[in-house]
Amino acid sequence: MKRLLLLVGTAGLLAVAVSRTHAQPSAHYPPGIEGIKAATLPPPGVYLRDYNLFYYADRLNDAGGDEIAAADPRAFIYANVPRLLWITDWKLLGGHVGVDALLPLTYTDLRINTPGGRVDDRTFGVGDLFAEVTVSWHLPQADFAIGYGPWAPTGDSSATDPTAPGAGFWTHLFTAGMTWYMDPERRWALAALCRYEINHDKRDMDFRPGQVFTVDYGLSYAVTPAIDVGLAGYFQTQTTRNRGSDSRSAAKDKVAGIGPEVVLFCTRLGLFTSIRYHYEFLAEDRLQGHTGAITLTRRF
Repeated sequence: MKRLLLLVGTAGLLAVAVSRTHAQPSAHYPPGIEGIKAATLPPPGVYLRDYNLFYYADRLNDAGGDEIAAADPRAFIYANVPRLLWITDWKLLGGHVGVDALLPLTYTDLRINTPGGRVDDRTFGVGDLFAEVTVSWHLPQADFAIGYGPWAPTGDSSATDPTAPGAGFWTHLFTAGMTWYMDPERRWALAALCRYEINHDKRDMDFRPGQVFTVDYGLSYAVTPAIDVGLAGYFQTQTTRNRGSDSRSAAKDKVAGIGPEVVLFCTRLGLFTSIRYHYEFLAEDRLQGHTGAITLTRRF
């Protein structure tokens, strides 16, 4: 396992907590978890949103984006992430105050060549808790949202097992985004949701992950009041390097993906269903693969 960690540390192999769905070693937040109209929060009410995230990769890249063929990885990751949202009637600067929280459950299946031989690991567990406060505005041609929340290291973590479901460190997550409706009928929408993460030291290690910037974006068209279609993408990059004697890579990893999305609304059930696929066309110092997401949202 120590030899595996040398390869993992060098190539940025596995994620921590929910972000392992994108094999990002520094970020808690998984890029692509939100798609078209990413910056639009719902009106006041209580909502349950259930994210189902799938990630598959069979390519590992170095810091220059070139494939490390000898690793021959096979990684499949599934995360189920229930998120409870309460958008209140309270106002701050004219916007609605909201609170939300989530707790991911993650399954990881990893196979990879190491100097010590082929490794085949599978792990299922509960990841780290996230809670957030938001403020959201709804104007005739635009929606805005800002937020702040901490990731707490509540999940099991390990200094020697890269598939442990918990990250083992605290993270501050800052959010700001806008959805712009480009026509008076609000059928065309262009959205960008930006996240910035500041990480603390990982427990049981002399290691602090670098800070991370992420943007989820989307361009969509409302075919009918109940059907939206569009193109969604993401970009995530470290803005500072990892620190500490246990840091095994000086590179700042990054990834980008893009793909189609459709959102359906069932009036009878009051249920929104989003189906999304991302192809990663850029990856440095990490896995490069494919992401799928099915998100269900219902008001109570």
